[in-house]
Amino acid sequence: MAGLTASAIVCAVRAHGEHGAILRALTHEAGLVAGYVRGGRSRRLRPILMPGNLVALELRARTEEQLGGATVELLESRAPLLAEPLAAAAIDWATSLTAATLPENQPYPALYAALSAVLDAIGVAASARQWAAALARYELLLLAELGFGLNLEECVVTGSPDDLAFVSPKSGAAVGADAAAGYEERLFRLPPFLRGRDAGPPMGDVLDGLRITGHFIDRDLLDGRNRDLLGSRERLIDRLKRAVA
Repeated sequence: MAGLTASAIVCAVRAHGEHGAILRALTHEAGLVAGYVRGGRSRRLRPILMPGNLVALELRARTEEQLGGATVELLESRAPLLAEPLAAAAIDWATSLTAATLPENQPYPALYAALSAVLDAIGVAASARQWAAALARYELLLLAELGFGLNLEECVVTGSPDDLAFVSPKSGAAVGADAAAGYEERLFRLPPFLRGRDAGPPMGDVLDGLRITGHFIDRDLLDGRNRDLLGSRERLIDRLKRAVA
């Protein structure tokens, strides 16, 4: 019998049958895993099986291919954050994106740590600017972990690491200010924080970063599909813009 016992971040929950639910959760050890939770739609378990919550997960299956049975105990609830529309939208997007794009049963420890950090930041940051920057970095890392990393270390035209100011929407590579002359409107502006050069970026920079990562997530990870998921991201971005307007 295959099994797993681990801390896990609830990423998605889907009703299954009259009372049960299929849980998809991200673990440090095994990556994204799925399991059937008996009674998952019950009054007792619904508050536990909320995206963003940290749970103690026990997963058991007769074979590696079989959907296992899962039991959960709450370790940390992020339910209070869901009463705030902006925080709720961010949690919904980050967890839904993770569930929609990661292959199951492949470890991504860096993504587990980064998603945990994003959720923690949403809970404690004094302003949306702080956790929104963490979200943009998470999206950038997700792209890299799935084989679609951006080259932000040198100019795609000259090879120079200096004065990088833009990103090509086609190649995903940085472009220096001089090399971009005359083509600026066709490129994304590259905010310094995406290269680790600014620990406290202004919201304008954060929105520029999210514009970059959103473009490549749509093109390379979702391939223009899952419009409902992309719609949730668009609503999040709109709320972020209104928060700083």
